[in-house]
Amino acid sequence: MKKYKIAVVGATGMVGRTFLKVLEERQLPAESYTLFASARSAGSKINFMGSEYTIRELTETSFDEGFDIALFSAGGSISEKFAPIAASKGCVVIDNSSQWRMDPTVPLVVPEVNPEDIKKHHGIIANPNCSTIQAMVALRPLQQKYGIKRIVYSTYQAVSGAGLGGYQDLENGIKGEAPKKFNHPIFNNCLPQIDVFLPNGYTKEEMKMVNETRKILGDDTMRVTATTVRVPVFMSHSESINVELEKDFDLDELKATLAAAPGLIVLDDPENAVYPMPIDASDKDEVFVGRIRRDESVENGINMWVVADNIRKGAATNTIQIAQKLIEIWENQ
Repeated sequence: MKKYKIAVVGATGMVGRTFLKVLEERQLPAESYTLFASARSAGSKINFMGSEYTIRELTETSFDEGFDIALFSAGGSISEKFAPIAASKGCVVIDNSSQWRMDPTVPLVVPEVNPEDIKKHHGIIANPNCSTIQAMVALRPLQQKYGIKRIVYSTYQAVSGAGLGGYQDLENGIKGEAPKKFNHPIFNNCLPQIDVFLPNGYTKEEMKMVNETRKILGDDTMRVTATTVRVPVFMSHSESINVELEKDFDLDELKATLAAAPGLIVLDDPENAVYPMPIDASDKDEVFVGRIRRDESVENGINMWVVADNIRKGAATNTIQIAQKLIEIWENQ
């Protein structure tokens, strides 16, 4: 097997550091790793793969040395500027920002759901929003077996989804300090706003879920709505997902369909208080689903509760799974 030159852009951030952790666990066939960040972080040292790496400043000439894959998690403005530069040098960028997700020329990929879309890339592959990723892992098997008419999302999203500042707001809020990242205190509170409000009254986060769901599931007319809420939990997003299916279903068969799906673990024994919780999903790569029950208010309706680690599966792991699939495609050409 060929060895690949891999760059990590944004290596010192919360997601970037998780990139490195997952890369250590998954052991991609890498010839070398090069770690990039902003000028502020350049020169700092990180222990990775049993060695000490020096962080390099990302510049317009950084990709001249010929990388095969670049994992980006440095924000939309960095991705907007540097991803095309990297792609122009023959490097495939897997980008964790929202910059390229809705570009019709850029595949938006969850490897358990639409790995075939990786082949459509033109040098950039987009990693979906964290809250979308875990929903897709649970919804794809239902779409394939029963068809989906409508989806209603209600999310309960951890503060780590807002980066280090969000995490610190909860830590400091516990001590009685005022928030710096959020508009209101997050400790002992729930904030029904994630990202900015749009003219239609939805937040940007809510419309990300709507639009990304349609793109990944390949149905531009699918009826989708969302309410996204920030809750005082450090790690792992939870989602209540209400789905109206095209076909009738046997509940046990539906649960078996979910249990057989890749990357999905069913935890559904309500009599014994067994259901997914953020505390159990943290630092795991799988998506967990439970509270699976018929929605008796609508024909062919289902309710389920979906939980996953938003920094691992919702960002780092999904990105590296895309890289693994990309390498598989290259190796089989």
